[in-house]
Amino acid sequence: LAHRPYHLVIFGASGFTGQFVVEEVARTVSEGPKGNLKWAVAGRSKQKLEKVLEQAAGALSKPELRTEVDIIVADVEEPDSLAAMCKQAVIVLNCVGPYRFYGEPVVKACVENGAHHIDICGEPQFLEGMQFNYSSQAADKGVYIIGSCGFDSIPADMGVLYTRDQFKGTLTALESFLTVSSGPEGGCIHDGTWQSAIYGFADSHKLQSLRRKFNHKPLPTVGSKLKRRGTLFYSNEIQQYTVPFMGSDPSVVKRTQRFLAEEYQETPVQYGAYAGIGGIGSIIKLMFAGMMFWFLVKFSFGRNLLIKHPEFFSFGLFSKAGPTRKQMEASSFQFAFYGEGYAEGEDPSQGKPSSKIRTLVQGPECGYVATPIAMVQAALTILNESTALPKKGGVYTPGAAFAKTTLIDRLNKHGIQFSVI
Repeated sequence: LAHRPYHLVIFGASGFTGQFVVEEVARTVSEGPKGNLKWAVAGRSKQKLEKVLEQAAGALSKPELRTEVDIIVADVEEPDSLAAMCKQAVIVLNCVGPYRFYGEPVVKACVENGAHHIDICGEPQFLEGMQFNYSSQAADKGVYIIGSCGFDSIPADMGVLYTRDQFKGTLTALESFLTVSSGPEGGCIHDGTWQSAIYGFADSHKLQSLRRKFNHKPLPTVGSKLKRRGTLFYSNEIQQYTVPFMGSDPSVVKRTQRFLAEEYQETPVQYGAYAGIGGIGSIIKLMFAGMMFWFLVKFSFGRNLLIKHPEFFSFGLFSKAGPTRKQMEASSFQFAFYGEGYAEGEDPSQGKPSSKIRTLVQGPECGYVATPIAMVQAALTILNESTALPKKGGVYTPGAAFAKTTLIDRLNKHGIQFSVI
């Protein structure tokens, strides 16, 4: 791979998230191999990509971005253009979602042309489908396909590993509580994520049948069985009303724990994910929005309505314009992890776990600040620490791929912070 012209190619650079990934890559060029990072942007429209570089040049006061970054025209609908792009890259950073519609051709082109692939997908059906379809091919080619390297699901997946590594003994169970705060300007999430959620819920039965195909044996439970909490409860941990977290984190963490148990005989950690929603007012809004969503998402006319009017149906949480830079600067997230396990010297097969641990993962705005940081640091970890990755190529979760690397230290230096309380 040493002779390829680019370390990184950002595919879908002109999308809403792609813009911010471009800026993050431009900020971190000195962290590439030997202090240098060769990169290019790719997408369907040369004009749009020029505009992205123009905007990045302005935002970062780096006028050289206008002229020094190469542009590759590539389109998901044209396999030859994807192949040509993948041949030039050590790693493709794929920002083109919803991945259920546009993801697979890019993964296929990467595997066939020997480029590693990183995405920021939060759709379990796509992530697990790629594992099912491409794992052995990727292994044969020595290619790493690493999914969910954004806010979904690096903070949760690496947070579980961090907590396990900091725990003195055998960690057996862990719950995370996510809280997101925004400044006086408020905040929102771009429409692309809303669409991924709509199609994900509409297709949930397909995910069940895909999971049956893997034919996994259940993971052994060590310590007390982690109880599932209700659909809505008051959490003493974060002092607010809380619901199960609807994202991909539980699916990703489970796949990581399975890999580490099978590959390195490590004790799997049971995991439950929850998100704080605030007070009574938020509950009423959420119940209302939730009921409308569940009703409409089952019918194609309902899905069309949801897709046309994200602001209305999500009470302003999602918008076609996405958040402003000012909103982003004032937003942040925090995962509080509460774990239990057996202290050093205790026998995990005897009695209940009595030892506890609390950790935090905190960082900037989730979607467009933390996500690009996580994605770019994942890529830099592959470039700089290839010997610490799993022995063979394949389709991996972030935790499976990066368990033996310094990714957590890299994230700490970039504002996604891991700490023990």
